[in-house]
Amino acid sequence: MTDINALNALGGTSGASGAGQGMMDMGSEDFLRLLTTQLKNQDPLNPTDSTEFMGQIAQLTSASGIQELNASFASLTEGLRGNQTMQAASLIGREVTVESNTGYLPEDGALSGTVNLPSGVDNLTVTVTDGAGQVVRQMEMGSHAGGAVDFSWDGVNAEGERMPSGSYTISANAGNDGEGQSFQVTTAAEVESVNLGAAGENPTLNLRGLGEVSLAAVRQVR
Repeated sequence: MTDINALNALGGTSGASGAGQGMMDMGSEDFLRLLTTQLKNQDPLNPTDSTEFMGQIAQLTSASGIQELNASFASLTEGLRGNQTMQAASLIGREVTVESNTGYLPEDGALSGTVNLPSGVDNLTVTVTDGAGQVVRQMEMGSHAGGAVDFSWDGVNAEGERMPSGSYTISANAGNDGEGQSFQVTTAAEVESVNLGAAGENPTLNLRGLGEVSLAAVRQVR
């Protein structure tokens, strides 16, 4: 008599887990064919135990359900990834803000961003530093309640000279001479292009002057 429990060997293990893996590997149609063969060839004087038979059916249902669930998750993941790609592509040419203490000064524009305050402060100061570590501008922002405080640097240093375009470090502090508590800064940059990535990877954005960032790093679209 053909014994359906021989399926355990297909999974390389014994017991229900081995049978379940074997069924997933061979497919539900093969399993049903073997089950039918077992019923046709069973000994009338010693029929298949009903409990064992129902257990085999339950294993088939479980294995098929897992396969369908995996397929559904794969389809959902692919759909979400496609949606992310479309969202990322729609940002090309737009300005976004990301959490970064580096900002980019365009040739004929300003460097802007936001200071995120957890609570109210006095004497908020935004400091701009060049690549050599030299302070080129300090902007006194005054007192502010908690929340987001926007800032914009016109690219002019303390002597009134226009600084060259490029990357600058931005810091925000509250206290005497800007030496007190520091705060998180987000800076704005233009999205130049999108990297779609390899299969299974999420798209990333290439920001002007800031390089590559994940779509999840974007805090605001302007």
